[in-house]
Amino acid sequence: MDLKVILLNAAATGTTGAGARSLLPMLLIWAVLIGAMYFIMIRPQRKKQKEEKKMRENLQVGDEIVTIGGIYGRVISLKEETMVIESKSDHSKLTIARWALQNNLTIHEDTEK
Repeated sequence: MDLKVILLNAAATGTTGAGARSLLPMLLIWAVLIGAMYFIMIRPQRKKQKEEKKMRENLQVGDEIVTIGGIYGRVISLKEETMVIESKSDHSKLTIARWALQNNLTIHEDTEK
């Protein structure tokens, strides 16, 4: 009998629908936070990865480069996954992975424009 009285009082005061109404603003706050995290963290990282991929694809024989290990050299030959570089100091040849390229020091003019 007490349960019936509690349910009747809750129905009369409208407290059963308050939980559903307070859920919507909380979901909106979470959606805004997730959207902000995407634009602050994920989007710039993807943009940087695309630029690095483009740099590695546009690499040419004779380009001056720096590896992620800090080795300066000149590209001697290119393969699909590797490249051979000649170091500046003692002209030794090194085979390194293409993903190990950090920076291309040679500036190419864009022929696409």
